[in-house]
Amino acid sequence: MKHLFLLQRVYYGFGIVIVLFILSFVFPVLYAITWGVVGVGFTLFFADIAAVFWGKDKFTAQRYLPEKLSNGDENNIVIQLKNSYPFSVSCEIIDEIPVQFQLRDFAIQQQLAVHQEKKIHYNLTPKKRGEYHFGHLNIYVSSPLKLIAKRYIFSEGQALACYPSFIQMRKYDLIAFAKNKYAFGLKKLRKIGNTTEFEQIKEYVSGDDIRTINWKATAKKNALMVNQFLDENTETVYTILDKGRLMQMPFDGMTLLDYAINSSLAISNVVLKKNDRVGLLSFSKKVENTVAASNKKTHLQQIITKLYNLQTNFSESDFGSLYSTVKQTITHRSLLLLYTNFESLSSLHRQLPYLRALAKNHVLVVIFFENTELKALTQKQVKNTDDIIDKIIAEKFNFEKRLIASELTKYGIQSILTTPQNLSIETINMYLKIKAKGF
Repeated sequence: MKHLFLLQRVYYGFGIVIVLFILSFVFPVLYAITWGVVGVGFTLFFADIAAVFWGKDKFTAQRYLPEKLSNGDENNIVIQLKNSYPFSVSCEIIDEIPVQFQLRDFAIQQQLAVHQEKKIHYNLTPKKRGEYHFGHLNIYVSSPLKLIAKRYIFSEGQALACYPSFIQMRKYDLIAFAKNKYAFGLKKLRKIGNTTEFEQIKEYVSGDDIRTINWKATAKKNALMVNQFLDENTETVYTILDKGRLMQMPFDGMTLLDYAINSSLAISNVVLKKNDRVGLLSFSKKVENTVAASNKKTHLQQIITKLYNLQTNFSESDFGSLYSTVKQTITHRSLLLLYTNFESLSSLHRQLPYLRALAKNHVLVVIFFENTELKALTQKQVKNTDDIIDKIIAEKFNFEKRLIASELTKYGIQSILTTPQNLSIETINMYLKIKAKGF
């Protein structure tokens, strides 16, 4: 009985019967009619119970989850349904979604014909890294009478890890190596020459130099094959993540640190595919989560593991500690991609001596964020004095961001001022530009 649920039509029927019994005091002829309605109602009620509860495994379902969730992206969840009843059914699907999504009214209505199978898709977009627990899959099945519903419970609880955005990583991987990458906002750059040191023969993909086609291998394989040579220079790139309190600033449900982590993973993948070495540092009060630079194929998994549990400690970032660690551990000239945030020119000036010291021995790129809410405020139509004051203040802060970029340029430090959603594409742009020129 715990799986039996009454639907709205039963309550409407009770209401109609009550009204008819009341009216029968005034119109006695209705008394016999009312009992007839009650008899028909109970007959249909028990017939519906028998139809829905008769037999076993008349309705089956299975929830299919990805191996892991990608932070900040739409992750596809699939529910497969199968109706084995000899009649069409209506079902309400209530999936026990992890509490992080706060979807308390999640329900999907579906109709299935006789012996029909159907796949249902829905998307979830996590905003935090960590572990997500899925509960049971509850499905309430009813016959065409829709008087009662039987609850089916499928899929035991399951925990999924939410990692930095590997979906974006794959997307930007394709973009960075595509022949028409300039259509996505990436600059089309002249490639500095290659050595003639042979590495391998591989199958031709769009973007490969047609002059490297190996015609003998092509004839043997019956597919275009090209010679691949080692690049002249293997450079070293370090992504440095500021874990200070300013990186906890929210944007569209995610923190700036989460956007920086997603971008760091995307650029690390591109760097490895370009046969350069990539490493990782994070810092706030002290430098942590260090990963030495390498270009091994397995190196990306080590970076993902370090990024998975990276959290801010809400303290002021110590750029002096960062400079000391970089000076001791990174002994050769490298490209340093520093993800941080400055809200005022005075905050930059406090850290500028350390940034200038880093830029003496390395190619430093400071990546910080536009405040998109303030930018929207500057474009808002003013209606009163308060709106004018708000707009002036917002324009002042936006102008100060541009001054910060100019101040960094004055001291030979390259910078990227970007919105969080354009962070990865802008960073890959800068890396490809610097690599084309040489470190």
